[in-house]
Amino acid sequence: MGKPIYHRVLLKISGEALAGDKHSGLDFEMIGKVCDAIKECLSMGVQVGLVVGGGNFWRGAKNSGGKMERTRADHMGMLATVMNALAVADVCEQKDIPVRVQTAIEMRSIAEPYIRSRAIRHLEKGRVVIFGAGTGNPYFSTDTAAVLRAAEINADVILLAKNVDGVYTADPVKDPTAVKYDSISYDDVLAQHLMVMDSTATSLSMDNHIPVLLFALKDPRNIIRALCGENVGTIVKE
Repeated sequence: MGKPIYHRVLLKISGEALAGDKHSGLDFEMIGKVCDAIKECLSMGVQVGLVVGGGNFWRGAKNSGGKMERTRADHMGMLATVMNALAVADVCEQKDIPVRVQTAIEMRSIAEPYIRSRAIRHLEKGRVVIFGAGTGNPYFSTDTAAVLRAAEINADVILLAKNVDGVYTADPVKDPTAVKYDSISYDDVLAQHLMVMDSTATSLSMDNHIPVLLFALKDPRNIIRALCGENVGTIVKE
């Protein structure tokens, strides 16, 4: 394996990816493999911040089906991300990975409140920082939370680990002729309405000049390959 080309990264993992083949709940075998990859990142001298989604438990307004007030439904989604953050932190600790959980909504009994300077200090000390509860605000996705935290901690790149292996010209499930991009600009993603992240997250990453590398988490070793500049997934940049 080569040398890492990034010093500080923000890794975003969807809740669905943490569920593995179960599609809901938690797949601890998958989480263990992710934590092994994170441990290897740390051994290479890379600082790792982590944002987890909550879709394996609750997807806010989508799951409420219009039968709940949007803000309350989104708050439930934030709580789902905290459950995932605690689960990943626990597996990290089992593997002797130094880790801290910070939440955008204060939950002092179970996690630190998010404080930028404290998060950066943890990273500098070689600890993984897991950011839970999204941005702490309704109407914003955890992809947007990932870009926001990446900007705040001055991350070199956002590693977007999902259930798809890159950005395609169309939905590859629905269109077998869809072609995968190796590289694409933020402008093209927005103009073509490609499903990398939601438009708010894409615009925020563009405005802050943070490249986004989307790849499949099915093989957690892709995290290491992405760090070392190998051609995995699709990179979105200027």
